[in-house]
Amino acid sequence: MKRVLIFTIALSFFSKVSAQETITVSKEELLQKVTEKNLQLKLANQEVEVAKAELLQTRAMYLPNVNASYTAMTTNNPLMAFGSRLNQGRVTMQDFDPSKLNNPDNISNFATKLEVQQPIYNQDMVYQKKAGQVKTDALAIKAERTSDYIKFEVAKAYMQLQLAYKAVETLENAKNTTLANKKVIDNYFKNGMIQKSDVLYMDVRVSEIESHLQFAKSNVRNASDYIYFLLGEDSNNHILKPTEKLDYQSYMLEETPKLNASRKDLQAYEKSLEAYDLMIKSSKSKFLPRLNAFGSFEMYDNKPYQFDSSGYLLGLQLSWNVFDGLKSKSEQEKYKTERIKAETELQQYTQQSQLEINKASRQVKDADNKVNLTKQALEQAKEAYRIRKNRYDQGLEKSSDLLVAETMMSQKELDYNQAIFEYNTALEYFKFLKN
Repeated sequence: MKRVLIFTIALSFFSKVSAQETITVSKEELLQKVTEKNLQLKLANQEVEVAKAELLQTRAMYLPNVNASYTAMTTNNPLMAFGSRLNQGRVTMQDFDPSKLNNPDNISNFATKLEVQQPIYNQDMVYQKKAGQVKTDALAIKAERTSDYIKFEVAKAYMQLQLAYKAVETLENAKNTTLANKKVIDNYFKNGMIQKSDVLYMDVRVSEIESHLQFAKSNVRNASDYIYFLLGEDSNNHILKPTEKLDYQSYMLEETPKLNASRKDLQAYEKSLEAYDLMIKSSKSKFLPRLNAFGSFEMYDNKPYQFDSSGYLLGLQLSWNVFDGLKSKSEQEKYKTERIKAETELQQYTQQSQLEINKASRQVKDADNKVNLTKQALEQAKEAYRIRKNRYDQGLEKSSDLLVAETMMSQKELDYNQAIFEYNTALEYFKFLKN
């Protein structure tokens, strides 16, 4: 009784686990989850955040720079000693005695200082800020394009999962058909109506279907694991099952598809050219005058933490770099060359993208044609099997001929499902390239 109880509990546990292994999911659910959890998309968004953080550094072009310091020192240097007394407000007529000026006593000085530097006009920094903003925008557009690609990958993986389940269904139907035929053949053999070789042929066919069925079930798990990878999750021994079945998607193609000039990846390239233009302007602006304000407030005493004497300093500074050893000129040439390179890359990428669209369009048409051909072949194989089955039941066909017809029928059904998958995948890729 104890063994029976343990076996019953174990059987109940394993049945619950197996029930938890299969999770039904729709395509829309996956597309929604992947935008939140995909690791590649997270990396693209993090690149945007890094660019935004770098852009914050340009706030220095209009925000003040404030420094505070507290300095303690002791000296008998004539100049420093007299200057320290002057800052402390302790100079008397006796301090002008030449002997004291030349050989002063040791003096301590404690200084508190607050310095402020306020940028007013720095045109090169203005262009650098604009270039940083354009770079951030380009990365944001790139992240959107990455999101579109990840969604395409999810749609493709979902169709692979549909195909895998369709293959399992087809092979299970073929197995049931073969087992039914095997039962008839076994009866014929018992009655001495057929030879042993016919039974062996059927046994080989059953083993062959079992092998293919196991392979198809492995493909189900592989497709499920890949979807979990795209979601950035661990499968935890769970298997996904699609709520929609693999179906043909009708779509009207253009005769001569054209590249969408506003496609996000092309926009990102255009933004990079704009950033180079701004960096060139920034480099040129380094020769323009700069205007900055500065000020300080100081407190001195000969004792620590005492502030008996104070003073301030305010001013404006107008400066410009007349000659920097051709450093800015070289920088301009570098940005100009890099811009020409980026423009050439954009032209090449545009031409390559148009070629990909043309190729994808032809692939969709070829796959569509393949669907029609495999559909006709499947219908013919079904009809051929039906005829041979009827003739076999009447004793007019060999069991080997029936087996060949059944094998052909199941293979043509697998080919038809594969053609639908290839067509749907080619169509999804074409839509991705067009948008």
